[in-house]
Amino acid sequence: MMREQILSIIEKNSRIDMKELAVILGVEEIDVANELKKLEEEGVICGYHTMIDWEKTSIEKVTALIEVRITPQRGKGFGNLAERIYKYPEVNSVYLISGGYDLLVTLEGRSLKDVSSFVSDKLSTLEGVLSTATHFILKKYKDHGTILCKKYEDTREKVTP
Repeated sequence: MMREQILSIIEKNSRIDMKELAVILGVEEIDVANELKKLEEEGVICGYHTMIDWEKTSIEKVTALIEVRITPQRGKGFGNLAERIYKYPEVNSVYLISGGYDLLVTLEGRSLKDVSSFVSDKLSTLEGVLSTATHFILKKYKDHGTILCKKYEDTREKVTP
């Protein structure tokens, strides 16, 4: 039970202090540290990430979702081609999905042109890729459970009769 609780808590806040985590769970800090180490060794915890709202920086970033239709390789399925795709440094994630496409690829670039060039020059030309559809993310409202945009607040002065 402690394992699932730890995972639920650190998924939302990976920077939580181990002492605080131990208090929340009602266990010793060393027990939390040992369980986290086991989870990392087993590959359950794959990494720790920082969420950044790039719109609030001077750094230009474009994020795109690419739907990819592929021909699975005999006896190997989708895995080999998915691996070839996720090895590109521009690629953030690759998912096997249901529906009209087989893979969903997310990637980042400095501009729409960079992303488009990657798709046309590298992704679309891979053997086994039948077609792609690119969707650019124009604005992120919520990402990984974190709200990035504050709710609109009416700052107008109230008028009373």
